[in-house]
Amino acid sequence: MFYREAGDFKTSYVADNQTFPIAFDRYRYYAVLAIAFIAVPFLVNDYWVNAILVPFLIYSIAAIGLNILTGYCGQVSLGTGGFMAVGAYACYKLMTGFPDVNIVIHIILAGGITAAVGTLFGLPSLRIKGFYLAVATLAAQFFLVWLFNRVSWFYNYSASGQINAPERTVFGVAVTGPGVEPWAMYMICLVFTFVCAVIARNLTRGTLGRSWMAIRDMDIAAEIIGVNPLKAKLTAFAVSSFFVGISGALFFAVYLGAVEVGEAFGIQKSFIVLFMIIIGGLGSIFGSFAGAALLVVLPVFLKLLGVDLLGFPTDIMAHFQLVIVGLLIILFLVLEPHGLAQLWRVAKEKLRLWPFPH
Repeated sequence: MFYREAGDFKTSYVADNQTFPIAFDRYRYYAVLAIAFIAVPFLVNDYWVNAILVPFLIYSIAAIGLNILTGYCGQVSLGTGGFMAVGAYACYKLMTGFPDVNIVIHIILAGGITAAVGTLFGLPSLRIKGFYLAVATLAAQFFLVWLFNRVSWFYNYSASGQINAPERTVFGVAVTGPGVEPWAMYMICLVFTFVCAVIARNLTRGTLGRSWMAIRDMDIAAEIIGVNPLKAKLTAFAVSSFFVGISGALFFAVYLGAVEVGEAFGIQKSFIVLFMIIIGGLGSIFGSFAGAALLVVLPVFLKLLGVDLLGFPTDIMAHFQLVIVGLLIILFLVLEPHGLAQLWRVAKEKLRLWPFPH
């Protein structure tokens, strides 16, 4: 009754292979996009943008990037925070070195620089995997943070060691620097999130994505049937780092405006993004959004409920948040390893068959 495919038919392979072959899904997708692009910019205030919407969009890009590497290609990474720092510092150097170039170009180039760095650190994946690869990427995390802390060229020899985003505009509207309108921050992050999600969706459904999944499922069998492990793993690291670098550039330039690498891009950032894809669902673009939404909304909800309504101390609720996240990870790993994305798929299947038993 609520979710039907009656009357849906395809006359070509292209139509049958589109991202949303069911008309109901397409209409729902277009409705969400229309609300996000047309309605939300006129309804949001500063609190909604800074506390929920912009962090959700930026973390979604980072989660998509990590999901490509870990969920689709099976290469475990604990260096997401370090690669976000590469994107942030690359964007800062480009903004200060080439002030006349559009900020959008800077963000894209920062993603490209991060892709090159990620490919370099992905070289060990050709010889090691699993726990050993996780340790190697963890070493990359600590090395990159140390590098940006110690080499003063990266922060233009500032005495504080902090980098600050200068004001830049897009179509005459300021999107970085002091005095940025909330809707402008939201819109530039939304555009980048939408484009990254479309690119990731098409990559994972194409030849490259299938080679990633073949490596993930069984690398020896994939090599036997003609998949090049070198190309598959390094492209996964490159594409993943590109998205993570874009998220780091947005996190610095648009969202925070000023960062210090140890505080903004420490190991906690790597674990947060990893938790997002574990809870949201490995190997799922939708799962990246679902996990990011849950972990961004959870602290805001706990603050409103525990601190503002019930009067608990802020530090108690912060510890309680960690407990809830830990329990969620355990529950999803034990009961539903494919995360929220799988729960959404099951719910859609039940709606398709309702009121008949499943």
